[in-house]
Formats: sequence, C-alpha cells, structure tokens
Amino acid sequence: MTDTATPAQTLNTRRVLVTGGLGALGRAVGHVLAGRGAQVVLLDRAPAEIVLGMVGVLGGIDLGDEADTAAAVTEAHRLMGGLNALVNVAGGFRWEKLDGGSLATWDTMYAVNLRSAVAACRVALPLLHAAPPAAIVNVGALAAVKAGAGMAAYAASKAGVARLTEALAEELKDEGVRVNAVLPSILDTPANRADMPDADTSRWVGCAQLAAVVAFLLSDDAAAVTGACIPVAGRV
Repeated sequence: MTDTATPAQTLNTRRVLVTGGLGALGRAVGHVLAGRGAQVVLLDRAPAEIVLGMVGVLGGIDLGDEADTAAAVTEAHRLMGGLNALVNVAGGFRWEKLDGGSLATWDTMYAVNLRSAVAACRVALPLLHAAPPAAIVNVGALAAVKAGAGMAAYAASKAGVARLTEALAEELKDEGVRVNAVLPSILDTPANRADMPDADTSRWVGCAQLAAVVAFLLSDDAAAVTGACIPVAGRV
C-alpha cells in the first residue's frame, strides 16, 4: 500500500504506537502512516508477526492489564527512540438486543472499546508530554451519535470513547498534546463482508480511507484541531 502527502501532511517526525495494530484497520493505519514517513509500532493482543514497513510489532499484549500495557508502551518507545503519537484502534463489536441479552456483553464492550483506550492513554501520557507537539487519535464509531437496534452496548462504549476524547482534549489543550477521534460507519473489512454478504460495500468506508483521516489528524495541517469527533460515514 502506498500513499502520498502534501508537505504539511508528511509525518517523518512522528513516532506512532497503534493499538489493535494487527486487525484490518490497524494494519491499514500502520501502512498509511509509514507511507507518509512515520515510524510505527503495532501493538495487538494477537501473537506478533512480521509486518513490512513497521519498526516493530508487539503481540500478546493485554490492554486490560496495566503492567502489560506499560511494558509494551515502554518497549515501543525504545524501538522508535521516542513516542509522540498514539492511535487507539483496539476494539470490538457485538450485536445483541437488550431483551434476552446479557450484562456480560456490556462489560465486554466497555473493556475492549473504552477501557483499552483509557489504559493506553494513561500509560502513554508521560511520554507524549515529553515530546510535544504530540497527538492522540481514538477510533470511535458513528453509532456513538445514533445507535441502532441491537447496538446499545457497543454504541454506549463508543460514546464513552467520544467523551474520553473531548475531556482529555480539554485536560491537555495547554500542554502540547492534541486529542481527537474518528467516528466511522461500517468499515470495509473481510469480517464485515462475511457478516453482510448482500450489502453494497461501495457505500462503506475503506480502511485506507479512514487511515488517511487519522494521518491528517496527526499532521501539522491539523495543528489547530483538538477535541474533535469527526464522522467518517462513507455513504451509509
């Protein structure tokens, strides 16, 4: 995957950690950022594997464990010789109606979508403070704005990501760290194609398209943008 950028959008001073980096979106984000000159380390719960163009891949990382997360962020910092950007892609989805559903689903969605982002931000903040201008981009969801049937637990957790983004942006706006979120609709991934075989995928958001918005938010072109939750809806 290749990508081009204007001079203001080049990312050759960025050292970026991407959580959820071995999923379809995480890989796309990694490739787009590296294509614009960033150093990138991917972090994932899945076992590590070689991904061309990345400085490193850290596998088997549980973002629900603070010590595990801290060790991984420290290792990413070592591999890149610094850290000035964090992209929180890690997350998951479960469709389940409230009637007949389980409280465990709510706990799971909270853990994988919101708690994981909080954990990564908490651990990374001291390093980001030390390397301004720094930036965080969280991956939320358009469902955080308007949820559909069966999406209550997922949408609530992603609404939490949006509120985390806004609150953290306010905390850090005078400290050289910008915080923004992207809110995609349906992503064009192999998993979503398998789940919705009859859908018009041309209306969905391509992973590389969303990654390009993330790249913009990490670039100097977005220096005046913080606290934004940007819908990336395709034609859904």
